[in-house]
Amino acid sequence: MTTVADQRTIQRRTVIVLSIGQVLGGIAFGATVSLGALLAADISGDDALSGLATASVTLGAAICAIPLARFAQRFGRRPSLTLGNLFALIGIGIVILAAALRIFPLLLAGIILIGAGNAGNLQSRFAATDIAQPQHRGRDLSIVVWATTVGAVSGPLLLGPGESLGQLVGMPPQTGSYLFSLVAQLAALVLYLIALRPDPLRVAQRLVAENAGVMRVVERVDRPRVARYAMFSIAGAHIVMVSVMAMTPIHLSHMAHAAHGGHADAADVTVLVGFTIAFHVAGMYALSPVFGILADRWGRTRVIVLGQIVLAASLAFAFFAGEIEWGVVIALILLGLGWSASTVAGAALLTEASAPSLRTRRQGRSDSLMSFCGAGGAVLAGIIMARFEYGGLAAIAAVVVVAALVLAPLGRMPRA
Repeated sequence: MTTVADQRTIQRRTVIVLSIGQVLGGIAFGATVSLGALLAADISGDDALSGLATASVTLGAAICAIPLARFAQRFGRRPSLTLGNLFALIGIGIVILAAALRIFPLLLAGIILIGAGNAGNLQSRFAATDIAQPQHRGRDLSIVVWATTVGAVSGPLLLGPGESLGQLVGMPPQTGSYLFSLVAQLAALVLYLIALRPDPLRVAQRLVAENAGVMRVVERVDRPRVARYAMFSIAGAHIVMVSVMAMTPIHLSHMAHAAHGGHADAADVTVLVGFTIAFHVAGMYALSPVFGILADRWGRTRVIVLGQIVLAASLAFAFFAGEIEWGVVIALILLGLGWSASTVAGAALLTEASAPSLRTRRQGRSDSLMSFCGAGGAVLAGIIMARFEYGGLAAIAAVVVVAALVLAPLGRMPRA
């Protein structure tokens, strides 16, 4: 019989292990976000295809989200997260090979596998809620999300040192930082295998089977309408974030070349993109504990609405100040903050709106929907920006934000 004290001890250990794993796993994500569009444009020779890099990483996450969730439901979180890390390791190796051979389809295949690994990283935030007390669910989830900050911000910031190291060992241009990603992913794989014990999902399943009434984690009320809104708010915030973020490296590259008469230094462009994306990723994760605590205290739906308002402010900066470097930086920071508030609160809302027997399945569907929307958004973003430029992309993305705000009443949980 698992006592409340046992549950709390296991939960503390689980959050610590998941947080460390997110630090390590985030490095590959941050590097891919920064380099993917540049590598795609360089190898394909067509800027219009650059959005396929971000589309591929989100497509990989979309394809694997449901299978990994089902795998977790059957075998536990530890095997599922480990499998995700294995996918990412293989993907990184393929990306490096594709850059050396300059084969565009092979590059996309590698990025898809890195995205599959990111599906495991996304699953980590739900793993933090498996045995969390309801009043701390948002906080525990957000702590794991916050931990991604270190890895995801380090990824872009390691571009410069990575290039230097890559040149020393003879790696293809713009792939040196993936050396750090390889080491980090391998360390995360070992961490989950050794330290994620006992498996939190297995413990949660045992608690439900024991029907321990003193366990607050066992909530049998199902709210499908609220769950659907939670999934929509997560997917909507993600498609807005990915669409704008995917085109920002290309937009910054165009700005730099225009400012230098069409001859900007490639290294300077890489550094500019790296720092801008680093600020964006910091916005995505750094304040997630604040949003998690607010979601616990104010309510999930109110924080989702707050996130949508911040997203609207981001798009306003992109529209009105998108041709100025500081305007792009502010837009990207706000873009990350709005995404963070919406997805942290949305994930907590989805979890508490779903009966225990449906949670893992819905979590997988939510991650899959989110990633498919992100992939589609990244592809469409390239087409939209080619016709309407950066400001036009921001204006069109605002439609999704308005829809999430209008539908917010659907996310209200009935009072107990």
